[in-house]
Amino acid sequence: MTPTSDPIQTLADSVRCPCLSGEVYGECCGPFHRGQAHAPTAERLMRSRYSAFAVGDAGYLLDTWHPRTRPGDLELDPALRWFRLDILGRTGGGVLDSEGTVEFEAHYRTRPATPDVSSTTGTQHENSRFTRLDGRWFYVDAV
Repeated sequence: MTPTSDPIQTLADSVRCPCLSGEVYGECCGPFHRGQAHAPTAERLMRSRYSAFAVGDAGYLLDTWHPRTRPGDLELDPALRWFRLDILGRTGGGVLDSEGTVEFEAHYRTRPATPDVSSTTGTQHENSRFTRLDGRWFYVDAV
């Protein structure tokens, strides 16, 4: 599966991870994005998917989407800048679970198309469902 957009930004391993876990990118979401590891829990997968939106990594988003619900392609909006993630709750999704949900709010700012237009902010609130398939977590859908 080929992503429809290239990553917007490449992060150094030493910068703060976009998912706001408190860790640096190279010890948090970076290894997942590079395919060096898989997220051990549903929340870690959700955080890494948020970070993928933040850096524009459509390939990672498609790769971590459950095959049953995955779209054929994914076009990310380069005008959105994701800047904050708040985890509101979770059920299941642990290292011994096979299913889980993560409720979150993701905050974004739009990049103005021209200098005379101001940016706007918004929030996406979602309760995402995850399932483990062959030992690996996948995003299923939002409930």
